[in-house]
Amino acid sequence: MKLLRFLALGLTLALTLSACGGTADNAENSAEAASTAESSAASEGGDTETENASVDVSYALDTSEMFTDRDLAGSYDADSAVSITLNGDTVSCDGDGVDISGSTVTITAEGCYLLSGTLTDGMIIVNADSQAKVQLVLNGVTIHSETSAALYVCQADKVFVTLAEGTENNLSSGEEYVAIDENNIDAVIFSKDDLTLNGSGSLTIASPGGHGIVSKDDLVLAGGSYTITAASHGLSANDSIRITGSAVAITAGKDAIQADNSDDASLGYVYIADGTFVLTADGDGVSASAALLIEGGDFTVTAGGGSENGASTAESFEERYDRFQQSGTAASDTAEDTSTSTKGLKATGDLTITGGTFIIDAADDTVHSNADLTVTGGTFQIATGDDGFHADSALTVTNGTIAISTCYEGLEGQTVEVSGGDIQLTATDDGINAAGGNDTSGAYGGWNRMDAFDTDSDASILISGGTLTISAEGDGIDSNGSLTITGGTIYVYGPTNSGNGSLDYGSSAEITGGVFVALGASGMAENFTSATQGAILVSASGAEGSVVQLLDSDGTELLSVTAEKSFSCVQISTPELAQGETYTLAVDGTSTEFTLSSLVYSNSYGMTGTGGMGGRGGRR
Repeated sequence: MKLLRFLALGLTLALTLSACGGTADNAENSAEAASTAESSAASEGGDTETENASVDVSYALDTSEMFTDRDLAGSYDADSAVSITLNGDTVSCDGDGVDISGSTVTITAEGCYLLSGTLTDGMIIVNADSQAKVQLVLNGVTIHSETSAALYVCQADKVFVTLAEGTENNLSSGEEYVAIDENNIDAVIFSKDDLTLNGSGSLTIASPGGHGIVSKDDLVLAGGSYTITAASHGLSANDSIRITGSAVAITAGKDAIQADNSDDASLGYVYIADGTFVLTADGDGVSASAALLIEGGDFTVTAGGGSENGASTAESFEERYDRFQQSGTAASDTAEDTSTSTKGLKATGDLTITGGTFIIDAADDTVHSNADLTVTGGTFQIATGDDGFHADSALTVTNGTIAISTCYEGLEGQTVEVSGGDIQLTATDDGINAAGGNDTSGAYGGWNRMDAFDTDSDASILISGGTLTISAEGDGIDSNGSLTITGGTIYVYGPTNSGNGSLDYGSSAEITGGVFVALGASGMAENFTSATQGAILVSASGAEGSVVQLLDSDGTELLSVTAEKSFSCVQISTPELAQGETYTLAVDGTSTEFTLSSLVYSNSYGMTGTGGMGGRGGRR
């Protein structure tokens, strides 16, 4: 971290239900496989925001049994189903296992129930045996409950809500929820037990006073189309949320999708196999108190109003620096309230993305893990008010196409490893940053960082492959520990201010392969400390649009690059650079000739791996 950066930036019904117990007979449904996730004691309310956890939640999810056959089937036998007809403020039924009281329907036995019609102010309640599996088929229904849930699962083993093919279904609630038993019912669909929604129809949910869908155990979406508008969370579960084959559009006053379990660190996870997601949230797009695993899907996520509401964009670099000098404090009156988490994709545990397409615009980090973050595929278009990809521990990118149009820092972790992919990013601070601790180095937590000069032996950056194009106002690549480049193609444009450098490292910087080109400011420029191929740092100036060429002694062009910003030094390392050979660096036709007397070479005093143009004394 640079001194200037330290100065400038040192600166989330029925009283009969009170016992919530079933008396109906139950026959075990052998076709339903047991859930693989162990249930825990459910905490009521579902509003807890878990940003940091003191327990170890870093573990791999077993996806082999996330969905049972019945989850995925979404089918039913209409001939054997019990028909329930909704008639405004009355209900009629042609079978057993159903109690009707005015506009309240209570299902008390295992079986399949086919619902159709409209309830203007009523409820569907499931209160069966604790081992019962109940299937509710929504066959073109509209249900509104003014003071409670439209669908309330009080007790069952598992409930399936199946959207009949070709049907449109609507469930809604009023602006307040009045208690009908000891449970805190606060969603249009509220389930105390495992809940699966499937089928091929559509479901629209409106919850102006609470959540959209809540399960106190596992929540599964395995088919169907969902449009949810909720004052609080869109989807919420205690143990897990698992989604496949669904189209989900959510507008939420809190998180769009949230799994949170404060009792068991292995629960509260989110698994998404595929689907289409349009998520607009005042809080997080997707939040998991444990792990988050995404294997595919198309995502459009806007969190916290988008990047324009981020703390890093609330003030310019110069404004923050001027105010710090004048007041001695970096507290920003215009920055986002950090008590509300506004991240795109967030996990307290490990966060892994293996594929999918992602368009994310977030006020805070777009992809965030309080443990390890791994990206092995996917296409990302990202805008963020803070970090693009942040991990408190290890951040690993092995493949994928990542375009970050605006961010505070692009890739950040205790360790950062890039072995593949195509990464393009524009950062108002560091492009890639390896720094110890949790999310304290970004725009939201980086003010008054007293360890700005510290070297962290556990921090490291390793680049072994991929193509990286970095445009940075701060350091292009910054490691508080070591930096190692063994492969890949890396272009760094910037910084233009002399308080930062294209490279910044705490202990060492080694290059043994790949192509590295940096056009930046000379004030704090550093070369590599060791190399097995030529690494040059040459004083040369140019403007945006200037053409920089590296020629061998025969005049053969080895490399050509067009500057995206003004610069006062050029740094190049490529396998073609050999010790003892003579080369020419040309900027817009103005040439500088030099002989590579050592593999780590500078043509000016102080321009070495141990000093840099401005020297390193007092920087850390």
